[in-house]
Amino acid sequence: MAAANPWDPASEPSAAGLLLGHFVASGMVTQEMLNISKKSASYFANFSRLQQITNIQAGIYQKNLEIELLKLEKDTADVVHPSFLAQKCHTLQSMNNHLEAVLKEKRSLRQRLLKPTCQENLPIEAVYHSYMVHLLELAVTFIERLENHLETIKNIPHLDENLKKMSLALAKMDMLVTKTEELAENILKWREQQKEVSSCIPTILAEDYLHKHDVTMSLPFTSKVHVQTVNAK
Repeated sequence: MAAANPWDPASEPSAAGLLLGHFVASGMVTQEMLNISKKSASYFANFSRLQQITNIQAGIYQKNLEIELLKLEKDTADVVHPSFLAQKCHTLQSMNNHLEAVLKEKRSLRQRLLKPTCQENLPIEAVYHSYMVHLLELAVTFIERLENHLETIKNIPHLDENLKKMSLALAKMDMLVTKTEELAENILKWREQQKEVSSCIPTILAEDYLHKHDVTMSLPFTSKVHVQTVNAK
């Protein structure tokens, strides 16, 4: 026979049941609270869930490690990957063969380089003659402008410095232009003054001449009067 549940107020009355019934009737405890207290905590279920979370985190960490390894392999593929190494080896081998052929033909190549190449004709088909004419024009134009292009390329690292120098030169030029304008205004004023002086010179000379002429004309008249006075005495 199953034992009565002391926490269930509907079972056989007991001291605990009567006390709980009194609490339920008074409203201090509800039936839902009593039902919740009947359920036992699922410890093993929580433990298994925690174990699953731990396993998932370990799997994520492992995948992250694999991703990092793949990224590292991608970054260093041109160094350690066999296919890239094979391509590099093939390129080096072809360069080595070319250098060996050059060394074998070193004497003939030296003779060809020492031999002048003027007055020699290149066999070109007639279809390509117009293209060759255009190509030669482009080559001549390029050679003419080559020095300018090289000078421009050399000046690229000093571009900021050249711009600063150009700004200073422009500022100095503005100052010189301002001074030149002031000097031009002063020259114009001086010319006007010279014109005024030149226009006044004849008048001044005429006045001086008249003044001197009056003095010389009055002197003989005075001397005659003086002589007559002396004779009368």
